[in-house]
Amino acid sequence: MSDCVLGVSRSLSGRRWVWRIGEDRVGLGIAQRMGLPEIVGRLLAARGIDVDAASHYLEPTLRALLPDPSTLIDMDVAADRLAHAVRQSETVGVFGDYDVDGACSAALICTLLRELGCEVLYHVPDRMMEGYGPNGPALHSLVIRGASLIVCVDCGTAAAEALGFVAGDADIVVLDHHKADGPPPSIVATVNPNRLDCTSRQTSLCAAGVAFLAAVATVRALRRQGFFAVRKEPDLLGLLDLVALATVCDVMPLTGVNRALVCQGLKIMSRRARPGIAALLEVAQVRNGLTAATCGFALGPRINAAGRIAEADLGLRLLLCRDPIEAASLAATLDAVNRQRQAVEASILDAALSAAQEQAAQGHAALMVAGPAWHPGVVGIVAGRIKERFNRPACVAGIVDGVAKGSGRSVPGLDLGAAVIAARQAGILKTGGGHPMAAGFSLPPDRLAAFHAFLDDRLAPAALLPAAIDLAVEGTLAVPGATTELAFQLARLAPFGSGNEEPILVLQRARVVRAGRVGREGTAIRAIIEGEEGGARLKAMLFRAREGVLVDMLCGASGLALHLAGHLRAEEWSGGVSPCFVIADGAAA
Repeated sequence: MSDCVLGVSRSLSGRRWVWRIGEDRVGLGIAQRMGLPEIVGRLLAARGIDVDAASHYLEPTLRALLPDPSTLIDMDVAADRLAHAVRQSETVGVFGDYDVDGACSAALICTLLRELGCEVLYHVPDRMMEGYGPNGPALHSLVIRGASLIVCVDCGTAAAEALGFVAGDADIVVLDHHKADGPPPSIVATVNPNRLDCTSRQTSLCAAGVAFLAAVATVRALRRQGFFAVRKEPDLLGLLDLVALATVCDVMPLTGVNRALVCQGLKIMSRRARPGIAALLEVAQVRNGLTAATCGFALGPRINAAGRIAEADLGLRLLLCRDPIEAASLAATLDAVNRQRQAVEASILDAALSAAQEQAAQGHAALMVAGPAWHPGVVGIVAGRIKERFNRPACVAGIVDGVAKGSGRSVPGLDLGAAVIAARQAGILKTGGGHPMAAGFSLPPDRLAAFHAFLDDRLAPAALLPAAIDLAVEGTLAVPGATTELAFQLARLAPFGSGNEEPILVLQRARVVRAGRVGREGTAIRAIIEGEEGGARLKAMLFRAREGVLVDMLCGASGLALHLAGHLRAEEWSGGVSPCFVIADGAAA
């Protein structure tokens, strides 16, 4: 096909390589004004960045990008109530959630209020026993323990009935980001950029981002009231490590203010001043510079694992821990739980993929699979694997005690959260909610077929998606051009993630000199490659390399010319820095 990169219409992993291009004139203008290599200017243009926005994109600052918290509806009311609690030294209860965003949001609010002098209690619901969101008994327990104000983080928008359980006994403030399907509950304040009546346009914030804006607004209110006349203001920037971790792990787009929050948060995280995060970095054996990938692949899964199959509040306890020795113990526990989670996930993945394969072949717009006794704590991860494999929204449920509890993951442009909410409103689901890229639900098993049909109808555009995800390539280069300097220039576009994908480049006609499996479990391949004419050599890595044509080709391709698609990175090793090419795909040259 003439429009394919290097004519690759079907790669070794079954993908078509297509160009992702921007306006050449814009790219050249950016490169000239910013003193960048032309390829970096073109990459910025391909991301929709113009000449005037390039400086803020490359060096995102909170000063330039952080919105006024007051633009979020109810924020000023929430900040005034929090400030009142501080001035009166009230006991505050924080009701969280069991995922990374919930743990980080709760840790942020707990840390802030404790530093300001409040006694703070917290509760994280058990996924299996309590499910998602506030419940009456748990809220009542916080009141019994003395809470006169309850702050619900990463939950609460759709929990009017449960929140009403303690009406009159405690004031309630919600700091959330999940999609609303009706008016907010009748409480003191519901701060949620995804409220139907919120015009802030900050819908891409995760709950920790909302909590950080609430912290800014609360400190601002206290400052106006003279609270800091005789005491030091809290270090709000020191909370950004939590915001960065949550933003990446909740798969929020890394554009606009989120880009600034993650950039600055990674700088805070690199200081390793928070004992819990420092301990988790140690147990995950993270040695090099911290990136968004560190949050998404090293830290996030370990924190999430606790809420999936163990004690729901383990992650929050780690993030709040101030004792390095205790933090090390908690981090080790989370690491062990994560390994257990991986085993549980593996036990259902093959069956789930097989069922999804059959549905994909039948042309379903959405994939919906379920199995008896599939652990509800890992079905979201399995849904993500299915979504990646078949490039369409996927839902996975486990049937336990006559109830199917599940999670779903979606692809850009298809709002799964809205579809799940609509299914609940239609009476198909018992519970359900979420945001565009992820959702949770429960229903009687005999309604699974009806739910699947509803998703097919609601998400019909997915039927137009290609069976495999196209690989968007942004440039080609020869092996000698894959230098450390170029890797550093490409890194200026970081942090990479949803909405700002790491550039895919293609090494043309690279020859594999040697390759072999490495890593504790042998699931990665390290290769040395060189250009077709020999000369300069380059290290390359392929991760999650269990099996497949690409794996076989790399390991048996000595002397064979391949086109290799992937990411060029600068790798720190033994005190030095060298380029490394991380392979995403390959094709015969």
